Amino acid sequence: MSYTEKVIAMASMFQAGSLVRDVARTGQCDTTGFETAIKSIINSNAKSTEDVYGGIANLETGLRMMSTMFNRENKERDMEISRYVLGIIVLEKQLTKNKTLFAKLGAGIERAEAQTESFSITHENIVANLADTYAETISTLKPRIIVSGEQMHLTNPANANKIRALLFAIMRSAVLWKQKGGTRMMFLFGRAKIQKEALRLLNQI
Repeated sequence: MSYTEKVIAMASMFQAGSLVRDVARTGQCDTTGFETAIKSIINSNAKSTEDVYGGIANLETGLRMMSTMFNRENKERDMEISRYVLGIIVLEKQLTKNKTLFAKLGAGIERAEAQTESFSITHENIVANLADTYAETISTLKPRIIVSGEQMHLTNPANANKIRALLFAIMRSAVLWKQKGGTRMMFLFGRAKIQKEALRLLNQI
């Protein structure tokens, strides 16, 4: 399996994790990054890992984060985002083994894809559908992902839907990452290699 494909999927996970943090803390997030995350869930006809995200340029934030976080000289790492990513990776194994939940997840994606015929990709109806699917599937697994932030933003229904949809996007990329041969050992012993590849991809943007 291509190491580049693994790093691309990882970049998407960290980028979506940063958007979860931003929505939870401020009630807002980068619109292009959010659109990339939602498209990655619904894009079922992608010809390559890069195509899932509409090109490497759409993952610049995630790649920059990885180039910093996986730098051995960096003593200040954003553990909140890592917690969301690693938490979803733990749940991925449970999800893919549960045929009932996995089928329900697929049905939710199909509904969202059908909705794109009537609404824009980030329309509140599509985001709400993906959020509901997350709540009915991934959110039922243990341990649950606990999002930290400002209560006024976390309890806002639109923001709550965005957060769930973004966590859904992390799971989509976690499944892809696993399919491409990704393992948790990469996080422990492959930091230098991950950073080097992230920097190489950034130079292509």
